[in-house]
Amino acid sequence: MERISVFDMLKIGIGPSSSHTLGPWRAAQAFCEELEQQDQLLNTDKVLIQLFGSLALTGKGHGTDIAILMGLSGADPVEVPLEKVQSVPARVKEQSLLCLNGSKDISIDYEADIQFHNDQFLPFHSNGMTLSSYTDEGVLLHEATYYSIGGGFFIKENESAKEEHKIDLPHPIDSAEDLMEYCKAQNLSISDVVFKNEEVWRKEEATYKGLLDIWAVMKESVYKGIHTHGELPGGLKVMRRASVIFDKLKGKDWVYSSVEECLDLIRQESPDFSQLLKWISCFALAVNEENANFGRIVTAPTNGSAGVIPSVLFYLYAFADKSLDDKGIVRFLATAAEVGSIFKKGATISAAMGGCQAEIGVSSAMAAAALTEALGGSAEQSIMAAEIAMEHHLGLTCDPVGGLVQVPCIERNSMGAIKAITAANLALESNPSDAKVSLDKVVNTMWETAQDMHIKYKETSTGGLATQLAYQLSEC
Repeated sequence: MERISVFDMLKIGIGPSSSHTLGPWRAAQAFCEELEQQDQLLNTDKVLIQLFGSLALTGKGHGTDIAILMGLSGADPVEVPLEKVQSVPARVKEQSLLCLNGSKDISIDYEADIQFHNDQFLPFHSNGMTLSSYTDEGVLLHEATYYSIGGGFFIKENESAKEEHKIDLPHPIDSAEDLMEYCKAQNLSISDVVFKNEEVWRKEEATYKGLLDIWAVMKESVYKGIHTHGELPGGLKVMRRASVIFDKLKGKDWVYSSVEECLDLIRQESPDFSQLLKWISCFALAVNEENANFGRIVTAPTNGSAGVIPSVLFYLYAFADKSLDDKGIVRFLATAAEVGSIFKKGATISAAMGGCQAEIGVSSAMAAAALTEALGGSAEQSIMAAEIAMEHHLGLTCDPVGGLVQVPCIERNSMGAIKAITAANLALESNPSDAKVSLDKVVNTMWETAQDMHIKYKETSTGGLATQLAYQLSEC
């Protein structure tokens, strides 16, 4: 199987969807690179964007058209100023012009050249897209089909996994059983194993710094989310709630001017059980409200589930272990990423393939394992926590109302976070040798469930809540 780094599972990106926004964005960047390699970029006068399956059915609500235009413009989701996510598509709509890869203005008709084939599914994956470049005379210069396979990953048609994912690791892991064998044989924690593998890609200091950069983006997304009021875009008129909850929870005399100062004040709190649940929900909602607003978040392992891991990490940092330092935070993220990679290899992290169990379920399992290790649990208990968390997300469908990553997606992150914390506490009080179900069996069950699940429950907005609340769509 392919070898997956922590930075494949945890990526800095732009909302609202990893499979419908970040993946297509990256594919469009790859298309530009192919044009450059073939010396056809400056010969290109027009492009045609065709979207299929789930990308077509929910692409407008998920911002797939915007993401592809951003990728074709040469913008990178990690660094692009957020205002450009609005200005670039606006220029296309108003002037029918796009600066291809930042090098050449080409004509593009927003309505005619971005085609949503709602009734067509490509054979390999529900998230299919074809990009074509032409001269003014209509001569086809280059055409490529890509599939966005979840979590910001994409592959080109007829191509296998990239070579960088085929390297030899000291501890190659394809299953939870593999991971446990290494931990037991060498008396290692899950994060210990991760760091040994990551050294093949980069030095330990670089991994450490990269994960702290991930943590910084998580903090900023929570901070921005708890300080922004108003209505989310898209037409459903969903009101932000994280800031409202935060205003009620925070002390009236709080004075701060940065995320760090705000966090320090939160860490001084000693909330009761009810308040604690509100804090956890507040953190999760904050991230996913930012995600829904085309904000910068960490794909963990997807954008739709981006709030679960930050929320649980904030819970750990602010309330469960107030002595937690940078090293502990880095280990938390490393453990979470490794557990996520097991699901990607053995099942899927794409809602278009497996429903929301592949997003919220996986993120909850990742957070549960990481929290368990951080609170002193063994590797076996961490894996048990992941199994418990996913076991109680099996069969969860993806049915976004209006094709927007808002209802029920935002609230589901708070549910996933609470379940992760519960799973960790259960595992910490249990003997893993008494467990009746292994994590690998749950991964297999999740994949079988995904295959049995009707297509309408896989991010198409043609089933579930999306149809029960269809009356709202006329107002969008």
